[in-house]
Amino acid sequence: MQGPSRKILQAVLYESIAITVLSPSIVLIYGNGLAHAGALSVMLSASALLWNVLYNSMFEWWEARQPQRARTLGRRLLHSLGFEGGLVVLLVPLVAGWLGISWWAALVTDMGLFVFFFFYSLAFQWGFDRVFDLPESAKEGASVNP
Repeated sequence: MQGPSRKILQAVLYESIAITVLSPSIVLIYGNGLAHAGALSVMLSASALLWNVLYNSMFEWWEARQPQRARTLGRRLLHSLGFEGGLVVLLVPLVAGWLGISWWAALVTDMGLFVFFFFYSLAFQWGFDRVFDLPESAKEGASVNP
């Protein structure tokens, strides 16, 4: 599977699993109701979904132009750090406002989410690539689109 359909499926699966894990976790940590936590999870995931599609498009554009195109552990770590680091910057204001906490507390919350999702992202993308094959950008000898 390649192209936009791959990117959309990857992003939707990733975020669906994230909502399922994130909502009960917010309830346990902040004591909010499941509806309140679920709404925040959906907003976080919708934001992350848009970021996911944009970030993966940029990453694959960059990756396709590298002399060595294999998805090594180092490249997977770079991918996860960039994706999750970008989310921290994007989501601190949303978390602070929705939970009624300071930006510092929201940053600490986001850093906790970063740690969890860093490993989740790494494992998910590896599994996704195993099930759906690598994108053309990560295949040695594949043509690079201008």
